[in-house]
Amino acid sequence: MEKESIKILVVEDDQNLGDLLSEYLQAKGFESDLRRNGKEGLEAYRTSHYDLCIFDVMMPVKDGFSLAKDVLKINPEAPIIFLTAKSMKEDKLEGFKLGADDYLTKPFSMEELLMRIKAILRRTKKERDHQKQEDFVIGDFSFSSKLQELKLNGGVQKLTSKENDLLKLLALNLNEVTDRSYALNHIWGDDSYFNSRSMDVYITKLRKYLRGDDKLEIVNVHGKGFKLLVK
Repeated sequence: MEKESIKILVVEDDQNLGDLLSEYLQAKGFESDLRRNGKEGLEAYRTSHYDLCIFDVMMPVKDGFSLAKDVLKINPEAPIIFLTAKSMKEDKLEGFKLGADDYLTKPFSMEELLMRIKAILRRTKKERDHQKQEDFVIGDFSFSSKLQELKLNGGVQKLTSKENDLLKLLALNLNEVTDRSYALNHIWGDDSYFNSRSMDVYITKLRKYLRGDDKLEIVNVHGKGFKLLVK
C-alpha cells in the first residue's frame, strides 16, 4: 500500500486531540487535513479528494452525523470512522446506520486507530478493484456491464443504465447479500422511500430477464437487501 498517496480528512473540535491525530497520521506516512467543525469539514470535502474520513461526533456548527450525511451524498462510498466520547449503544447504531465503517470511543489508542484505518483501506481497495470487473457469467447467462447486455442462447437483452448498475451489484455479490441502503445510495444517490420503491420495480424487471435460467433467483433478504442466487 502506498501510504504517501492516502489522504485523510480529520474533523475534530478538540484542539489537542485534533493536532495529535493529524501529526500522528502524518508521521505514519499519510497526508492529513485537519478541520475544527463540521461546516469546515464539509467545505474541505467538497474541494478535495479524500481516501478516508475521521469525524468527531459532538462538534459545534455541524455535528459528525450531519457531516457524514452530507459527505455520503457527495460520495456514497466514502469510508468514515466516527470518534466520540459517548459509549451509548444507540449512538453506535446511529453511526453504523448512516454508513460508518468503524466507531471508536474516546479515549482510544493511536495504534488501534491505525490498525482500523489500514483494515478499511485494504477493504476499499479490494472493492475498487472488484468494481472494475465488466464481464460476468451468471448461470447460463453472460452479462457485459460495459455493453449493458445480458445474453442467453444467442438472444440479447439490452439493459437501461439503472438495470445494468443494479445487476452488476448483484453479480459482484453473487450468492451473497447486496445491502439495500448501499444499492440505493450507490445507484440512486440516496435511500428515500421514492427511490426504494423504484428499485423494487427494477428488481422485478431483472427477475423477468433472468427467467430463462431456472437455476437463478433474486431473493429478498428481510431487513437487509437482495441476493442473486445460483442454485
